[in-house]
Amino acid sequence: MSFDPQHLQDIIACPKTKAKLICEGEFLISVDPETRLKYPIKDGIPVMLVDEAVEVPQTEWAEVMQRHQRNPETGELVS
Repeated sequence: MSFDPQHLQDIIACPKTKAKLICEGEFLISVDPETRLKYPIKDGIPVMLVDEAVEVPQTEWAEVMQRHQRNPETGELVS
């Protein structure tokens, strides 16, 4: 059985900053605008190791935040 990150987005958090994560394809991306970390999902299982995370460029991160109805500067939910 594989992990469904959509169901646990509100439970799991970035291990470095404790910020919420959003699922984007085969990655979980932190909503923290300072770190913008992206964690891979391998074989259906998220790899929640800071050493395995990659920093997302600001413009790409902003686009992801907009797709998920979040402020592209702060990562906060847009009302």
